[in-house]
Amino acid sequence: MTLRSDTDSPTGRTYEAIRSQILSGRRFGGEWLREEDLASELGVSRTPVREALRRLAADGLVRHERHRGVQVQTWSVDDVEEIFEVRGMLEPYGARRAATSGLLDVDELSALADAMQRAAEEHELDAVTALNNRFHAAIIDGSGRARLGPLLRSVVHVPLVHNTFAHYTEPSLRRSLTQHHEIVAALRAGDPEWSESAMRAHIRHGWVSIRDRLPVDPTSDA
Repeated sequence: MTLRSDTDSPTGRTYEAIRSQILSGRRFGGEWLREEDLASELGVSRTPVREALRRLAADGLVRHERHRGVQVQTWSVDDVEEIFEVRGMLEPYGARRAATSGLLDVDELSALADAMQRAAEEHELDAVTALNNRFHAAIIDGSGRARLGPLLRSVVHVPLVHNTFAHYTEPSLRRSLTQHHEIVAALRAGDPEWSESAMRAHIRHGWVSIRDRLPVDPTSDA
């Protein structure tokens, strides 16, 4: 069963609003979140804010510090690498399943790849990120594996906080966009081996593209 936020409730709307602020980078790692400030900004009472922060803590996006409050989670380079390793195991499996599931709209996927290309040419990295999320989510949804989507969504948000595409060089971004088209071709061909391989190479390329350009964690011994 997939758990969803009730966006019709004050708590659901508050959760989505704060989560969006964190994932967009408006709320940065290490920032303290005050219930009264959030309640005033979002036009709700402190009760839905408190419940939303509990959900966000369960998501791993914030952490409660005893006697101090709630802080936006920070992640080290090692944390981001681990996330890419998990993606490198799960997303290729999803692509393999999607290749033969009969559930994937490949034309829609191709349109998303084209839209990403246009957004990149206009240097609209926020649009590229949003389209990229839809591209990958469409493949996972098309895999027909009900538990795969929620599992991936629980980990993929971490690299987004690091504004992944902002760390790409122009050649790396062009290569990533080309890889999207290769993934589409593999899925259109209905070839599970090719689809899995193309996705695995794409995820690995993503990590290699950003690993030397991420901020160094000052607490790291490296």
